[in-house]
Amino acid sequence: MDLTELVEAIRASDDVVAVGGRTHWEVGGPASPTATQVRAPSGVVTYDPADLTVTVAAGTPVGELAAVLAASNQECALDPRSDDATVGGVLAVGLSGHRRLRYGPLRDRVLEVRFVTADGRVVKGGGPTVKNVSGFDLPRMMVGSLGTIGVLVQVILRCQPRPATAEWSVTDLDPFEVRRRTYRPSCIAWDGRRTHLLVEGVAADVAAERNAAGAEPAASGPDWPTAAHRGRISVRPRALGEIAADLDRTGVAWLAEVGVGTIHVAAGAEHQLAAARAVAETHGGWLLRVAGAPDIDGFGRALPNLALQARLAAAFDPDGKLGRGRLPLAPSPIAADGTPAHV
Repeated sequence: MDLTELVEAIRASDDVVAVGGRTHWEVGGPASPTATQVRAPSGVVTYDPADLTVTVAAGTPVGELAAVLAASNQECALDPRSDDATVGGVLAVGLSGHRRLRYGPLRDRVLEVRFVTADGRVVKGGGPTVKNVSGFDLPRMMVGSLGTIGVLVQVILRCQPRPATAEWSVTDLDPFEVRRRTYRPSCIAWDGRRTHLLVEGVAADVAAERNAAGAEPAASGPDWPTAAHRGRISVRPRALGEIAADLDRTGVAWLAEVGVGTIHVAAGAEHQLAAARAVAETHGGWLLRVAGAPDIDGFGRALPNLALQARLAAAFDPDGKLGRGRLPLAPSPIAADGTPAHV
């Protein structure tokens, strides 16, 4: 739908959920089954390769954006598992891709956002320049909000030159030793048995890094865990070595991003994913449900920023009509005059 239709749909409904490519539809809490579904516009709005920025409608598939940027030998490191994912959907879900070790978290890609609020206003936050510091940091706040603050309609993203060479290799060397031996790898993925290394850059440097890790070139990267029930564990990076044996005992398949603290897990049975969550919490982390497991909570233990999230929800969507059910929101006190009280 175009922007006018989207605004009118949001104003007319008291229960709204934004829909993208549905590649991350099950992440977190389930959306209200009776919600009015809205879709952001699609298409690349403006792109100037010399500025290393691109303005793109939020409903644009990531694969379509990647093709436009590739024509100028550039990219934007969104890195979803599927090119069918939309730009707005990737940002709303907030799951950084497998190259976070080198390029940083997903929120670092976003310079400006335009979104529609619960009362139908179009709001802009951020700016097209990398060092813009005016106003509140709405772009970063929107990343991972699961559509509960507003419906993304357009963003300005930071681009970068595509690496001359990108190579996966594999080694039996301890993954933490691989981290010590290599300089700015894009990904070190470890499944408890072998270490998979992604290095990008000039071909000679890529080869030198591979040799330093004692690795052999691989035709492709690792197999990311897949099964009916999937989750994403976040722990302190140094805890990965401690958690591995405990995860093995749950029977889940897992793949850890060394240096990042993210572990992707997949299970054939729901109780196994629940057991993996218990392991994560024992080690001071938490597990976000990514798919399946309808009978377990999307987030698990209470999130540490629930009070802040409640204040944001009360300020931007006091009636709670956007993305109802997607995030676990603590009750937000309302003052006598109808304004959100401080939590």
